[in-house]
Formats: sequence, C-alpha cells, structure tokens
Amino acid sequence: MKEERFFYVPDAENNSELPQEEAVHAIRVLRLHEGDSIYLIDGRGKFYKAEVTMQTGKRCTYTITEELPQQQQWNGRIHIAIAPTKMMDRIEWMAEKATEIGIDSISFLECKFSERRQIRTDRVEKIVIAAMKQSRKAWLPTVNNIRPFQDFITEERRGKKYICHCYNEIERQDLFTLLQKENTTHGEDVTILIGPEGDFSIEEVKQAIEHGYIPVTLGTSRLRTETAALSAVMTAQLAKRTNNI
Repeated sequence: MKEERFFYVPDAENNSELPQEEAVHAIRVLRLHEGDSIYLIDGRGKFYKAEVTMQTGKRCTYTITEELPQQQQWNGRIHIAIAPTKMMDRIEWMAEKATEIGIDSISFLECKFSERRQIRTDRVEKIVIAAMKQSRKAWLPTVNNIRPFQDFITEERRGKKYICHCYNEIERQDLFTLLQKENTTHGEDVTILIGPEGDFSIEEVKQAIEHGYIPVTLGTSRLRTETAALSAVMTAQLAKRTNNI
C-alpha cells in the first residue's frame, strides 16, 4: 500500500498551490509528479484528498478531489501554560509530543524562578506543524508568545483553571479525579499551569488561587517541567476523550 502524504495548507479549500516549503518537500524529497495523490490538512478540522496537477522548480499545484471533515477526538479545549526550561530542546520535545497526544494551545510563562525568559515561537510552531502532520491531527495547536505570569493569570479564561505545584503547605487535589468529577468530558475548556524547574514561587501559587486557579497534583513523583506538562496533557486527554475513540 502506498504511503499517504500529508501537507499543511492553511485555507486549502480556497487555494490550489502548496506553500513553498511544502512544495519543496513534495518535489525534491518525495519526488511527487503530476497525477500523484496527496492529502492536505488545513489545521482547522478538515483533511482534503487532492491530486498533483503540476510540479516544477519550487511550485506544486493541486486540485481537491474529496473533502474529509474530521471529528474532534476530545471534548473542550486543552491549554497548557508552561515556564520554559533553560535547555530549549526539552521544551521543543514537549511541544512535539503534546501535539501528537492532542492539545489545543501552548503558552509560555515568565515566572520568578524561570531559567529562560525568551523563546522563539516561530521555531516551536514549525515543530508543532510537523507533529500535527505526522500524527494526522486535523487541528493545529496555537503557540503563544511568552508572557509574565501575573499578566497571564489575570486574564479571563473560559472553563476550569488549574495550577500544578509541589508545596505541601498548600492543599492540592488530584487533577485526574477533578477532571472526571467536574464533568469536563462534556466540553468544558481546561487551562493547566506548569512551573519552571524548582516550581512556581509560593507567592505565585497563592496569586493564581486568588484568580480562580485550583491547586492540583499530578501524583507523588517529582517530575521535570516538560514531563509534568506531558503528564497534564495525557491526564486531560484521558478525562476528556470522546466516545468515538
């Protein structure tokens, strides 16, 4: 069986040509020719079956032969806000794997104990796009710029809000138990905060609670930042999966 080739084409329905980067990959790497079958992902919930109509130089045009609307595999939106680690490759790995598991938004936080206060979201976006295509996801996760912790928590957000932390003096509840108990499987959005190595400061945790964030734990193990983020994504997926999976 011939391998299906997926390409990311924003607004694919109203276009007839692959973006240049995708076209170069199609022509020079995959060596596609006129008449070859491809699949397009618009990042907004649809796949399209298409046929290559022309390939030359750095250009590759197509015609759509079938529209394939996809059904979301989880209820509501999953949003992880994380303080990036000093080693950027760990955060890039997290973004890739979170996309493969299933996530809607990734935000970056500048916290008191942050080891990194700048981030190239364009690089993360490319990694997320590649992961979306590889894992055959129909929706492209949003990658947001880094923001001060205080600015982020004071913004109004839909759904439930949680902050993961390790302070024994502040009572925490189990995230998975809460997600199941609060019926988030019926479409409620969730936002989960993950702190830097060394955790949020205790003042930040208290500030988040004052703004409606529920303090939670991901279990008894002390997790690295990127591992905690993936654990939170998987926990939300298990609690919010749709019946069709």
